[in-house]
Amino acid sequence: MAIAKAERLMNLALCLLGTRRPLSKRELRDSIEAYVEASRPERGVVGSDDSFNRMFERDKDDLRELGLVIETVENIDGEVGYLARRDSNRLPAITLDAEEAAALGLAAKVWQQARLAGAASGALQKLRAAGLPEDVDPYEAHGALEPRIPVHEAAFEPLMLACRDRRPVVFDYRKASAARPEPRHVEPWALECWRGHWYLAGFDRDRGAERVFRLSRITGRGHSCGTGWTAPVPDVVTVRETVASWAGEIADRSALIRLRSGSGYPLRAKATAVRELGDGWDELEIPYGHGLDAWLVEFGPDVVVVEPAELRTDVVDRLRAVAKG
Repeated sequence: MAIAKAERLMNLALCLLGTRRPLSKRELRDSIEAYVEASRPERGVVGSDDSFNRMFERDKDDLRELGLVIETVENIDGEVGYLARRDSNRLPAITLDAEEAAALGLAAKVWQQARLAGAASGALQKLRAAGLPEDVDPYEAHGALEPRIPVHEAAFEPLMLACRDRRPVVFDYRKASAARPEPRHVEPWALECWRGHWYLAGFDRDRGAERVFRLSRITGRGHSCGTGWTAPVPDVVTVRETVASWAGEIADRSALIRLRSGSGYPLRAKATAVRELGDGWDELEIPYGHGLDAWLVEFGPDVVVVEPAELRTDVVDRLRAVAKG
């Protein structure tokens, strides 16, 4: 079956590359034996185009995934045709020095044990086909380095594909201050890993504004919800800067909190001053920025906000919302 599919894809690619004018689906079906077989009536039952259409769409997507640029052209009669221009599918020779090959190898190794292992391997194969010298082995360069990016969230792969294909998605998201998840309709822009956690940046249709979502708070995989963008995609999506701001990393003030002894080590790492109060409590001064209230709530009864008053009020309100469910 694998050989038959490879032969079918090769024949389709040759047809699209060898034509000087767009070929319709009907012409492609009549030119490739596998498509003829898929459309042929069997056992006296009148055949339909459904089998061929499904097979053709899958094959077209597979060829595009392999890097073939397939154009869709509509003629004056409204009939859609397909072709792959040779000038659009011709790659220049690729030459890499040792440092560039090492960078590629590290990038591929990052995903060796993750869901993108196949994609990373395929990318290196395409580089080989485009002229990467056989004596250059990106996987072996700087072999002592073993980078890894953890990808445990079920929503990662669907969201990655949605970002690539620019498809809106819907998923259930639980905020830090909420007991139950709520549906979100999002136009995904970019995924980025920051301090061991994956975040999605995009346009939240329900709130009409840019938002960043932590993947570990997404329930399930999510799914696509229609087509089309309603908001422009910015040239630069600053995921890390946005998350850092929300997490209080960007701060121009200080907050005074009490922390139970032996707990809250991430808070202690950020503290600019620590004083022992006795009775199992310490007093910390920490940078105060947007989103600090949501972070402090995660430490529950181990944290008490002393000042400023507005931060104390925000934390108490969040805790009450969680308690109410």
